[in-house]
Amino acid sequence: MKKKIAVLIPCYNEGLTIGKVVRDFRRELPEADIVVYDNNSTDNTVSEAVAAGAIVDYERQQGKGCVVRSMFRSVEADVYVMVDGDDTYPASSVHALMAPVLDGVADMAIGDRLSNGSYFKENTRPFHGFGNNLVRFSINQVFHARLTDIMTGYRCFSHRFVRAFPVLNNGFQLETEMTIFALNYKLPVIEVPIDFTERPDGSVSKLNTFADGRRVLACIFDMYRHYRPLAFFSSVAAVLVLIGLVVGIPPVLEFVVSRYVSKVPSTILASALIIIALLLYMCGLILDSVEKNERQRIEQLIKQ
Repeated sequence: MKKKIAVLIPCYNEGLTIGKVVRDFRRELPEADIVVYDNNSTDNTVSEAVAAGAIVDYERQQGKGCVVRSMFRSVEADVYVMVDGDDTYPASSVHALMAPVLDGVADMAIGDRLSNGSYFKENTRPFHGFGNNLVRFSINQVFHARLTDIMTGYRCFSHRFVRAFPVLNNGFQLETEMTIFALNYKLPVIEVPIDFTERPDGSVSKLNTFADGRRVLACIFDMYRHYRPLAFFSSVAAVLVLIGLVVGIPPVLEFVVSRYVSKVPSTILASALIIIALLLYMCGLILDSVEKNERQRIEQLIKQ
């Protein structure tokens, strides 16, 4: 039996490019459902998508995460391809991207723009490249991975990934969230090198380098706290204990020598820091138990 394929295209004001994107994917995957989700566009995105033959649906809550949440809830397929509507990703690479998922080798295939250098050649925003490198380094260190392109918007998913993945963020940190989820729950991820082209003239990126970069870093921080609570709270507790020892050792030494403490505020501060550190460590233990239960629930959902 042929597997049902859905191409999901989240869109906001992509009237200049969406028609070409739909036609390109229709040419490559004539049997697939091409689904465009419009996110309150004020241009001709919807009419261009309809004219190109796409199925159009709507998400009124603003944000890419909100759109993908609706897509994953409402579209049924065996294999899902997600691509941006800005014509920066080649439809011709979709077969290579889908192959690991169709073969059951991976639950998520990532369109890697960085390995062949096409992203750095085409990208005219140097801080985006720096942000990609920073996010990649952070995630690879925390989750012991060797991924190259964390933030690409061209991906392919298995049905079980889509069913299990909870969309927690509403913005462009979504791709980072997907990657962290897959790594944490040991869902196989494969990178497929693709070419990247910059947006055509007249097409405007919705990304804000600094605002979205800050949100992505906050997403990594939150995900580390969520998926590695014991390590996170233990690290904070260790820092507080160290500060507490630095502040508290002089009063202790003074008491040992003279049986008198003159630095009462320092003693109180050191004691408070040590107590807070112990409470944080206990919070880490409790949340680690909660996370393990959540892990069991997600893994049972994945196995179904």
